[in-house]
Amino acid sequence: MPKRSAPSGTRSSTSTSELPRGATERDEAKGSVGPATALAERLGLPVRDLELLEQALVHSSWLHEHRDAARGHNERLEFLGDVVVNLAISEALYEAHPSDDEGLLSTRRASIVSTTGLARLAGRIDLGALILLGEGESARGGRRRPSLLASAFEAVAGALYLDLGWERTRLWLVELAEPELSNDSPGISLKSPKSRLQEHTQRRTGLRPEYRIIAASGPDHEKLFRIEVWIEGRPLGVGEGPSRRTAETAAATRALEALRRERAAASGLSGTVGGDGADAENEVTDGRTAATDGETRENSTSEAAAARGTRATSRRTAG
Repeated sequence: MPKRSAPSGTRSSTSTSELPRGATERDEAKGSVGPATALAERLGLPVRDLELLEQALVHSSWLHEHRDAARGHNERLEFLGDVVVNLAISEALYEAHPSDDEGLLSTRRASIVSTTGLARLAGRIDLGALILLGEGESARGGRRRPSLLASAFEAVAGALYLDLGWERTRLWLVELAEPELSNDSPGISLKSPKSRLQEHTQRRTGLRPEYRIIAASGPDHEKLFRIEVWIEGRPLGVGEGPSRRTAETAAATRALEALRRERAAASGLSGTVGGDGADAENEVTDGRTAATDGETRENSTSEAAAARGTRATSRRTAG
């Protein structure tokens, strides 16, 4: 990867002559702190190129409404940041879990660099409040949409890499993701309810669960989906959410709960499930906490693809 010169160890002064590039004409002219300046202060990093960092915050919908106000939208930076984030997280997991095999390391990484995982990291720095969105996208709740937050987070990582270099960016990412990196939970608990349900049904029948929309109500910016999941010709769970994926994940969680109850009743035990339903109780418990993880990779194939460094596009189109 090409690198720029190493950053100085001190932060920029507030004098006009020493402000980071792009700060003087934009932020002072506005008479307020711009989103890039606010983000740099929030991160505590010695950002030098505020124009580049601000580009990382520019969604294409905003650029469409303000064509001459930025050097471009953030999609190229997102492309670069995807690789930066994956490499930093992969290296950290490799060091933190020396006894894990390739499959478990892949699962751990997928849980962190999935759309939901990256949106969680974006939430820790309140990134949504600083993203530049068009009026329509903002009205539709774009600042809370996991896919949009994940994309912006990757773009920020790409901008920091170009400005500050690999080592500073890597350290920032590792520190931010420390709770996930140090998580020693078994692999199954790191998978989304949809992934676990699909693995269960494919073991039994070779088929995938079928998700059917029962209802979709409300205006575009406050849509509520109600979805039912069918397995082996019968409905097994219903879920609701502001997006199809979120509702599908909630439905999958209910289906896992139903499967656990059925197997417990059939075996005469009240909390254990065997055979094809191994770890089902864990699936249910983890499903409750992951019920909103509708943007995660939806099957083990996409998780394995992510582990081999493929583009984050797979997580947006999966499910």
